Amino acid sequence: MQNQIHIAMLIGALTKGGAERVMVNLAGYFADKGYRVTMVTQYQKENEYPLNEKVKRVISDITDDEVTGSRLINFLRRFKKLRNIWKSEQPDVILSFIGKNNMMAVLTSLFLGIPVAVSVRADPEQEYYNSWMKFMARHLFAWAGGVVLQTRRCFDFFPKKVQKKAVILKNPVSRDFFRERFEGEREKEIVAVGRIDENKNHEMLLRAFAGLAHEFPAYRLVIYGEGDCRERLTALAGELGLSDRILFPGSTDQVADAIYKARVFVLPSNTEGVPNTLIEAMVMGLTVISTDCPCGGPADLIKDGVNGLLTPVGDVDKMKENLHRLIKDVQMADRLGKAAVKTGESYQPQRVYREWESFLLALCIKRQQTGAK
Repeated sequence: MQNQIHIAMLIGALTKGGAERVMVNLAGYFADKGYRVTMVTQYQKENEYPLNEKVKRVISDITDDEVTGSRLINFLRRFKKLRNIWKSEQPDVILSFIGKNNMMAVLTSLFLGIPVAVSVRADPEQEYYNSWMKFMARHLFAWAGGVVLQTRRCFDFFPKKVQKKAVILKNPVSRDFFRERFEGEREKEIVAVGRIDENKNHEMLLRAFAGLAHEFPAYRLVIYGEGDCRERLTALAGELGLSDRILFPGSTDQVADAIYKARVFVLPSNTEGVPNTLIEAMVMGLTVISTDCPCGGPADLIKDGVNGLLTPVGDVDKMKENLHRLIKDVQMADRLGKAAVKTGESYQPQRVYREWESFLLALCIKRQQTGAK
């Protein structure tokens, strides 16, 4: 059956980030299973995740020659181009990720008979950050075939007519992270992984580390990733007198190897959905600290004091306190890390992929039953 089904996926680009990694992994899984897969992105950029060679790539943005000085005309041209892609490709189902992409997927496919599954990847209050976007998401998604949310708290954002179409699907975790927990002497490193931007709030982590660095001179902080705030944070590390102990090695394709032996993994974000990097760290049995983000993703993963520690968003003093506890009490840190491994049982890749597959197939079957062409 899968050989006859065509899945189209829509996202802005495949630049390195959590949502992009999930979509690339899903595309690869479906392609290897024999589905026809088309990846539609508005842009093609540098530093992108590699796409399975069986997946067709289509760029939906208008060309430089088509760009005008009118934002409205540019929008209409982008709208028409994306709609023409759906008409040309004729997918059986469209899966879209993130913000405005979800809105465009629903709008451009209206009356084409193609079911759309929109996936909200973060706290809806943040992903749809102004009044008109909130209004559109709450009402437009009622036209979608299905809605994928990250946590139960996310349901509260939407009216009943959208909630009825919503499901929670986990993020597939790369097999690289499913390995035996490291039981030797851990490196004296506190690590973080992710886009270095304002939302990830690495500044809080730097200041918390600075508050205890003198007490633990052998420790260093290593933040993997790229982003707009990297230069500013590098300068801040210098101002704190810790340039040699706060490191920014950039992005790496070998995240699992890079963080495997670290003493503590930290997610200091202001907002998150269900963060991939936190799941990956827990799967490997790292001791984790995360901010308790508003939509409840980290709190769904971490039972405070049992398999990790939660910190209020933006609370430097509490972050410092939690880091101090885990560095000082190695036995406690190891106990939390061993408990974290159990979180990974429900994130086994094949299990998660099958859940996504069943969800999308159900939309295709529903389409066939209603007689859509």
